[in-house]
Amino acid sequence: MLPGSIQITGEALSAAEVRDICDSLKENGVRLLSVRGCQLSDRDFGRVCRGVAESRSLAQLNLNLGVVSGLGRVQQLAEALRANRSIQTLFLHGSPLMDAGLTALNTALSTHPSLVSLDLGDCMLGDDGVQIICGLLPPDGAKSGLKELTLSANPAITSRGWARLAVAVAHSSQLRVLNLDYNPLGDQIAGMLAVAVASSRTLEVLDLEGTGLSNQSAQIFLDMVENYPTCLRVLVLAENNISAELQQQISDLLSEGEDEDDKEGGARGSGGTAREKTTWFSQSNSSSQMVLVTSGLGDSLLAETEM
Repeated sequence: MLPGSIQITGEALSAAEVRDICDSLKENGVRLLSVRGCQLSDRDFGRVCRGVAESRSLAQLNLNLGVVSGLGRVQQLAEALRANRSIQTLFLHGSPLMDAGLTALNTALSTHPSLVSLDLGDCMLGDDGVQIICGLLPPDGAKSGLKELTLSANPAITSRGWARLAVAVAHSSQLRVLNLDYNPLGDQIAGMLAVAVASSRTLEVLDLEGTGLSNQSAQIFLDMVENYPTCLRVLVLAENNISAELQQQISDLLSEGEDEDDKEGGARGSGGTAREKTTWFSQSNSSSQMVLVTSGLGDSLLAETEM
């Protein structure tokens, strides 16, 4: 029997419900566990973490919206991740980690053998946190690293932190999706990111929705996609002070040369992307399972991993 999914949102979990979740994890009966926005006791959170540690089937873990509510829980999660070998996607969006919490997770994240997608949106991170994240984006030719990274809504990160991230992205051998929406980046940081995109040989999706950009930034990106080869396929510029004409020009250039299926994937440079990103799972046939890891944009295939 193929592993299934457990998805619960915004509920107070009873001890019996937690016990059922843990039993399923330990029996390798769960591929996707989502308890976003749920309330559970510290003791029950620890039980879930022990189940995660023992699971060999779990591919996606969603603890969004405050489930990891303190440093004690961060440490329990770190222990679980150190023991687990199967998780590919980890969602911690809306967790008050701060830099101290991410520091506590650092070893577990950087040494995990399967992790390719990480959501740290709205986690109250600063420049020290960005330095840790850069370690998850190893230089070209080094060990494998993240393929999808979400850092939405972390306004405490300064221009120094974003510049450091841009350098890491430029040299990352793996990163294909980068979501930076709802950060106060401005045109200067966007210029740095344009250089990073031009340098990257893998980055396909860049989400800059609501980041305080103007036509100046859009003109730089337009020049880049018009005159230089790039892997970029999706650039989200919605909710910025950018003219519709410039957005359309960029969209048209990014669409050139794509297959018709790609063109039907959605508008580039427009749209209302949700802050929480999603990962979609699909089963290709009865004999094997495929994990399809994509961004919340819905049209960017990030990885296909046969289990």
